[in-house]
Amino acid sequence: MPKTQPHAFHRVRTRDRGKVSTRSVVNDNVMMTELSEFRADKDDFFRADPRSPLLPQQQVTFEGLSYFPANKSLVIRGKLEVEGIDTNARIVMQTTTGGEQVYRRAGIVRFDVDGEQAVVTLYASPGSHELFLPFRDATSGRETYGAGRYLEVEPPGFDGNVVIDFNYAYNPFCAYNPNWSCPIPPGENWLAVPIRAGEMSFPGAYEVEGVG
Repeated sequence: MPKTQPHAFHRVRTRDRGKVSTRSVVNDNVMMTELSEFRADKDDFFRADPRSPLLPQQQVTFEGLSYFPANKSLVIRGKLEVEGIDTNARIVMQTTTGGEQVYRRAGIVRFDVDGEQAVVTLYASPGSHELFLPFRDATSGRETYGAGRYLEVEPPGFDGNVVIDFNYAYNPFCAYNPNWSCPIPPGENWLAVPIRAGEMSFPGAYEVEGVG
């Protein structure tokens, strides 16, 4: 039976770093330190933790994940817009193993990348505090994993704003091991702009048929 993508490592670390990443001003030194520590911890998790998505033989030869350089322009602080969004509709996402996972829209966030406008939809699911952002972009299938990447985002504060830090965008576990069942980003989150931040492609990644 396929294993469901847990997001366990990222959920814990996202909650820990939320105290810093939601500041109104990005301190470059703090950002770089946090990001470097996060990536080192994740490499250790992949290399040695029994919950790692890597197969035992992969863990033996694992040398670390590949990333884009830190990019503070892709730390997005924006309004989570809900007007005109049906937040009660069931959004059924197909998974990489032919299953389904059900979410609902929490809202949309508008931003721009090098002068080009983009919009992403954030999703909520029962039992999860964080909002879920699965997406593909212009780098997918080239510099990054073809089936897309994920982010967890803290819910909006009293001002209605959220922080989307694409430097923490990560590959789903099914990129490393096809036994994991991971939701495929829906079409509304297939971006025309390149998101050159976060994890890059993994050598030998398992691609999903019909995606990428």
